[in-house]
Amino acid sequence: MSDPVLFSLKGRRALITGASRGIGFTLAQGLGSFGAEIILNGRKADALDTARAKLEQEGIATRGAVFDVTDQDQVIAGIEAVEKEGPIDILINNAGIQFRAPLDQFPRNEWDRLISTNLSSVFFVAQAVSRHMIARNRGKIINICSVQSELARPGIAPYTATKGAVKMLTKGMATDWARHGLQINGLAPGYFETEMNAALVADEKFSSWLCQRTPAARWGKAEELVGAAVFLSSDASSFVNGHILTVDGGLTASV
Repeated sequence: MSDPVLFSLKGRRALITGASRGIGFTLAQGLGSFGAEIILNGRKADALDTARAKLEQEGIATRGAVFDVTDQDQVIAGIEAVEKEGPIDILINNAGIQFRAPLDQFPRNEWDRLISTNLSSVFFVAQAVSRHMIARNRGKIINICSVQSELARPGIAPYTATKGAVKMLTKGMATDWARHGLQINGLAPGYFETEMNAALVADEKFSSWLCQRTPAARWGKAEELVGAAVFLSSDASSFVNGHILTVDGGLTASV
C-alpha cells in the first residue's frame, strides 16, 4: 500500500469549474502536480488564459473551457466540446459565490443567483459529465461543499441552504451512479484565506473569534485542500462514495 501510483493522476483529465482563481486554481495546481491534465472552466476567456499561463509555467498540461455553468445549454455544449478532445476522468464542481445580508431583507435576485451558481450548476455539469463517465464505467466527481453544509451563521442562510443541498445532491449522485463505476464525493472546506473571504480575514473581531472557535486556532490555507482533493480524485478512494470530507481544522468537531 506504499505504492505512490495509488495517488497518481498521470494520464487523467480533470475539469475544474470556477478555476481561474482562488480554491479552484489551487486545486488545479495540486492535481496537475500529481500528473493530471487540467481543463480550466470559467466565463471569462482572458482570466482563463492568465491562469493557464501560470500552470504551463509550472509544467502542467492545461486547456481552457469557456462556458457559463449556470446555463444548461452552454454546459452541455461545453462538455461535448471537451469530450471530443478526450475523456473527462475527474470533475471538480467548484464554482460558487457568496452574498451576505440580513435574512428578512435578503434580495430575491441574490437568492436566485446563489441557487443558480452554487446548486444548479453542480447538477448541470455533473449530469452532462456523468453521461460520458457512465458509458465508460468509471469517473470521479467532487462537489465542493462547506462547513456551511452543516452549520449556519447570521447573514448567510441562503448560502447555507445551497451548500446543504449540494451535500445531499452529492449523496444522491452516489446513490444513483456508484453502480456505474463512478465515485461521487464532497470536499467541505472550513474557513480559508481566499478572495471570497477577504473581508472576514481583514475583520479583526471575526478572525479573533474564528481562531478561538477552531481547534487548530487559525485560518486554513487553500493549498491545504490539495491532499484531500488528490485522494478523492485518485484510485486511493476507489470504494469511497457519497462521503463528505471536511477540512476545517477541527471546527465542526468541537463546541
